Amino acid sequence: MNLRDLQYFVALGETLHFGAAAERCHVSQPTLSAQLRKLEEYLGVTLFERRPRHVMLTAAGEELLPRARQIVIDAEQLRDAARRRRDPLEGNLRLGLIPTIAPYLLPRIATPLRKSLPKLAIKVIEQKTDALLEALHQGQIDMAVLALPVSGTGLVSRSLYAESFLVALPRRHPLAVRRRLRMRDLQGENLLLLDEGHCLRDQALELCRSVGVDEASDLRATSLETLRQMVAAGLGVTLMPRLACEGVLAGAKGLVYRPFAPPAPQRSIGAMWIRSSSRVVAIDALCELVSGAAQ
Repeated sequence: MNLRDLQYFVALGETLHFGAAAERCHVSQPTLSAQLRKLEEYLGVTLFERRPRHVMLTAAGEELLPRARQIVIDAEQLRDAARRRRDPLEGNLRLGLIPTIAPYLLPRIATPLRKSLPKLAIKVIEQKTDALLEALHQGQIDMAVLALPVSGTGLVSRSLYAESFLVALPRRHPLAVRRRLRMRDLQGENLLLLDEGHCLRDQALELCRSVGVDEASDLRATSLETLRQMVAAGLGVTLMPRLACEGVLAGAKGLVYRPFAPPAPQRSIGAMWIRSSSRVVAIDALCELVSGAAQ
């Protein structure tokens, strides 16, 4: 048994898909499958139940997966600790972001990151808030960027930037002729929101309900890009965070954005990490970079 075998085990145990696990481990599917067979022979138990087009963990696999995951994490931390002895801004930093931030923030920080922190390798994970908090506690990520406030035992938070909301409207909507809008202008509109579990949904719903606007009960989107296309198709209006309204992803055909008159509603974006983290120097450096890039 070697560390690579355990990495294969963890990858397949978390994805339950040979193709996805092989891609994650940068090996071919036959190689991954053969090594897992050898691991099962070594351990003397079957870890996976293999069916056509379907993979399941056995009872033994369910029991051993958390232990294998912890060994892999410990090995990564051991390597990183050795690198940090040479340079605290060297090695891997596992960064988690919520889906309403990741596609719009990452392009902004890519070039500054290469210039300012060339020895720091960022590994990105995109998950909803609850999953990121769990990943922090499990040691699967070093830092999360999400919408504040968020409560969590043993976690440290730092504000990074404030992000205002804009109204996304069909281009021919009557409100599109105005330069600025107020929340009360949305009364009577068909409000489109993200599905359950997205913190942006809760924030937008709270703002709109404060002026008597509720969501369209029959339409919800799984991503901001789907939401954008729904608005462009004339199905309703929505609130979008500022970064999502800038750059190449913002230009959906038949769609316009209008800012709110001051004081514009906004959300606070911040970073969170484990209080006992050994990556504080690198986390602080990345926080400074994100704050500057998002302004």
